[in-house]
Amino acid sequence: MFWDNLTVAAKFFIEISVELTILFIGITFLVGLSQEYVPDETIKRALGGRNKVIGSILGAGFGAITPFCSCSTIPLLLGMLKAGAPFAAAMAFLFSSPLLNPVIISLFVILLGWKVTALYFVVVFMSTIAIGLLLDWLGFSNQIKPVAVVRNRCDCEQDTNAKSRIQRSAVFAFSLFRQLMPYLLLGAGIGAFIHGFVPTEVITRVAGPSNPLAVPVAAIIGVPIYIRAETMIPIGLALIKKGMSVGAVLALIIGGAGASIPELTLLSSIFKKRLLTAFVITVFSIAVIAGYLANLLTL
Repeated sequence: MFWDNLTVAAKFFIEISVELTILFIGITFLVGLSQEYVPDETIKRALGGRNKVIGSILGAGFGAITPFCSCSTIPLLLGMLKAGAPFAAAMAFLFSSPLLNPVIISLFVILLGWKVTALYFVVVFMSTIAIGLLLDWLGFSNQIKPVAVVRNRCDCEQDTNAKSRIQRSAVFAFSLFRQLMPYLLLGAGIGAFIHGFVPTEVITRVAGPSNPLAVPVAAIIGVPIYIRAETMIPIGLALIKKGMSVGAVLALIIGGAGASIPELTLLSSIFKKRLLTAFVITVFSIAVIAGYLANLLTL
């Protein structure tokens, strides 16, 4: 029995590791190439001259195509505000960037299918726009602390020919993969263990479609834990195969990717308490809404 389970787990680990590696490197290369042609200053200028609604749409859109972590998103957020971008647009970018980046969306398509991915994208994209406008309307724009966060820059001249851009994009892709490879393998390993050894009935009873509280509980668990989405997705796939509802897995991933402890720590240095609280509540709400809609879609 043990060796049969181990064989199943090992097969799952190898398949998911190879699949994620190829997908991650390919998508990250394309993202790096796009960033070669769309620098940060262009983003700031584009948002700075628009009205609030259009700016929010563009902010959410820029967030969706930029795979920034907290360390890059937050300085760029301040840069947008200082460049004159509407507060609503900057908030839409902040919410969109960690939840809708191309790597996560691509992994979702492979692992969860087009229907769930499309639902996830639409719900999160529309929510980030609405929340940005709502926070602006409620007067949260005065909740930014008067601090300056400087993003590291390279002052050296860089070649702008196509070959150099491709080379830098390739270096970016493999460099990022080397940094995140332990997280990908950790997620694949945990997922393989769940797939091979955790009884199906346990997962189904605790977080299956029949449990109406599975989605909000998963969102609550996801918000404070620090698990990268790249790590959580293979774990989520294993949980789904064991009987966990798609909605609960989605809520767990959104909570973890959207409001990790390191990100909240950084945000607390530039957000006052009211805005920081609103940020956490927003991520939790998006996670719950997307989770319940995903369950309805997969019935």
